Amino acid sequence: MKRRKHSERENEDRLSDLPDCVLLHILEFVNAKHAVRTCILSRRWKDLWKGLPSLILHSSDFWTFKSFTKFVSKLLSLRDNSLALHRLDFERHGCIEPQLIKRIVKYAISHNVQQLGISVKCDISHIPPCIFSCQTLTSLKLSVYPRGYIYGSTLFPKSLNLGALTSLHLQHFTFCKSDNDRAEPFSACNRLNDLIIDHCTVRDARILCISSTTLVSLTMRSDHSKDFYKIELSAPNLRSFTFTGTPYQQLLGSNISSLECVNIDAEIWSTSLESPLILLSWLLELANIKALTVSASTLQVLFLIPDLLKIKLPCLGNLKSLKVKLKPLSPIFSMTLKAAKSWKAALKPSPPPIPDGIVDFLVQNSPSAKVDMINFSR
Repeated sequence: MKRRKHSERENEDRLSDLPDCVLLHILEFVNAKHAVRTCILSRRWKDLWKGLPSLILHSSDFWTFKSFTKFVSKLLSLRDNSLALHRLDFERHGCIEPQLIKRIVKYAISHNVQQLGISVKCDISHIPPCIFSCQTLTSLKLSVYPRGYIYGSTLFPKSLNLGALTSLHLQHFTFCKSDNDRAEPFSACNRLNDLIIDHCTVRDARILCISSTTLVSLTMRSDHSKDFYKIELSAPNLRSFTFTGTPYQQLLGSNISSLECVNIDAEIWSTSLESPLILLSWLLELANIKALTVSASTLQVLFLIPDLLKIKLPCLGNLKSLKVKLKPLSPIFSMTLKAAKSWKAALKPSPPPIPDGIVDFLVQNSPSAKVDMINFSR
């Protein structure tokens, strides 16, 4: 009798006894394909997936694009249409039918989506314009790869009308000038806290203006194409700025008095001094920061400036922390250093990660700043 009762307890389906809200929350962490497959577990699970508040739809989870499109169509048709959609993450790196992406976006908008991620390869005209005026969106991640895949060749609307938006991540877009010959794509985002600009460019304008009284975190990633323009920051509540790539853009900080943390990971592909001098000008512009994190390659870009260590910095006097990430050099950047011959170690097969004296150069006005060397980990 004891053995039978013990066996019955072992066979109990405790997971299925949980409330629907708990099970649906668990299913939010897996892609939609696996979430729908739970319908075969038992009657309890048969229709549970139809109430999913979040959908993760990635074509890479399917063997063929045909099976992916068929799945997406059935999912949108069978999901409980009366329920709001909290989050939708859609990703397709290959070609996509315009009607499919239009249906997905319109479905999300019509169901009051709050967090929307779209990563597709198509023309921007295939994205319904309602995405740029959705008043329920709090988070938008938009990556539209153009059909020839040229970085930044997809034109972005001159301005957005997203009143509830707090987080924005844009990838592979070109910002166009407004009426005042400046690009100001974020001026209408009155609640924006977190902004990521990833491999974007500016066309027909000399200044990209990022003006926001609510912006707290700004991340910029740049490719190695020469695209010279100025970035004007007017963000009185900005706390964190992160940059990865080649610094070709002048930085104008007209109102960044609250900026405390800066993270820079820079590399260059030529021996020109333009990028190293621009990088140095950034430090002068970001004069009052308290925490600076740089990669080893960033320090080597700076070190290309002749007689750098003789310069008396008029900045970084409030620095409390300097962290150096010991990130390995890329092969191309190693070749750039060898071509520059700015220091003898660059001619060796394995150049040292940190140029001599450059750490002391950065903390010359804040000798009590804590210096940490961080081993790079992917």
